[in-house]
Amino acid sequence: MNLEELRSLDPRDPGRWPLAVRAGVIGICFVVLSLLGLYLLVWNGQRETLEQYEFEELSLRDQFREKHSKAVNLDLYKQQLADIERSFGAMLRQLPGKTEMPNLLVDISQTGLAAGLKQELFQRLPEQSQDFYAEQPIKIRLTGSFHQMGEFVSGIAALPRIVTLHDVEVKALPQAAYDQLQLDVTARTYRYLDEDELAAAEAERRKAQQGQRGSSAGG
Repeated sequence: MNLEELRSLDPRDPGRWPLAVRAGVIGICFVVLSLLGLYLLVWNGQRETLEQYEFEELSLRDQFREKHSKAVNLDLYKQQLADIERSFGAMLRQLPGKTEMPNLLVDISQTGLAAGLKQELFQRLPEQSQDFYAEQPIKIRLTGSFHQMGEFVSGIAALPRIVTLHDVEVKALPQAAYDQLQLDVTARTYRYLDEDELAAAEAERRKAQQGQRGSSAGG
């Protein structure tokens, strides 16, 4: 069938078309309907799954880039970790051990006396344990001149161990010389916990956690 014969076909009367033409048109319609059905039933139905896979692919790509960046900078991270460990070790060396605490308390007391201050109170309060160290507060009351108090503060700062001053209160003494003042302060010094103390603290922590779980289960 040539092109002129195809043009002469009446689209409003397909019943008069030659059999071959009708078969071809039916075949084309079948293919189109099959593709449309395939899209609606298969492709469109799996679109959400495909979008989920695409999202997971993007997430995995981000994870790969992040891990690749860490792998590239691994040596730098190791160096930073080594620097942190050295810094932490230097700080830890500034904390006395349990056996050194009495000497440190004597040093704090002697610092006030060396500045010419009169010591009215030197009270060691209960220790407060933290993660890997214990905090030792000491209530101190000293009397003397403002200049002597400045020397005391400077002397505390110059000690080789870490000592911090808190709750500082300075007031004039009634019926005393004009330059005589009273200093009330809480000094806090710190010591590292030894292995036995750390183990005991960890056991106490686990015991407390088990007690909380038991209370929750019982409730």
